[in-house]
Amino acid sequence: MVSGRADASGREPPHGRGVFLGFAPWIVFDVVASPSTWKYAALSALVTALVLNVPELRRGSLKVLEAAGVVFFAVVCVLGLVLGRQELLWLETYAQTLSNGVIAAVALGSLAFTPFTEQYARESVPRAYWHTPAFRRTNRVLTAVWGGVFLVTALLGLLALRVGSGADWLNWVVPIALLVGAVRFTKWYPAHVRAGVRGGTGRRTGTRSGRPPGDPEGDRVPGERPRTLG
Repeated sequence: MVSGRADASGREPPHGRGVFLGFAPWIVFDVVASPSTWKYAALSALVTALVLNVPELRRGSLKVLEAAGVVFFAVVCVLGLVLGRQELLWLETYAQTLSNGVIAAVALGSLAFTPFTEQYARESVPRAYWHTPAFRRTNRVLTAVWGGVFLVTALLGLLALRVGSGADWLNWVVPIALLVGAVRFTKWYPAHVRAGVRGGTGRRTGTRSGRPPGDPEGDRVPGERPRTLG
């Protein structure tokens, strides 16, 4: 049972907010944005990004997805203020596609450095597991999945602008189905990896739980918090 105050080492337990809040400003923008409302959508998304990230802004520790959101929506707001209507026609037309493309670029680009989901995972996984193959592989897969979902959504948005019918399917139905699938995959895949690690350890040690005899912590795998009595 996990203590409400500290883990076995005496440290405060991590307080992860999860990757889903990182997408909140982008979701707000996608829902509100249209040719006549994209300025309000950008302002709403910027306010959402700032409010959700007040602690990180104070510490100067914004994650890459959060930083990209603040910068992107701030730039869109400024463009809406300083440019004329004719100069902004392209932004009115491609606002949602552009936002999805930016997320895809951030997510897929982070694979070259630190996968963006890993920044969130580190808030709930002990430091000892951060450099294990299972932890790194899990976050590379999750980041690639999210990047792929938003890349496909951006391409569907471009296609919707060029077809005479079926735009609702391309702009809403299919993207929402992809997002739901990504959310479910994000919840399922880490548990699947942990189960595989447990099974592999159990086979090697010849024990059902994969725990060496006399080791009360031996069956803990990446992604699980330390256990304490209490």
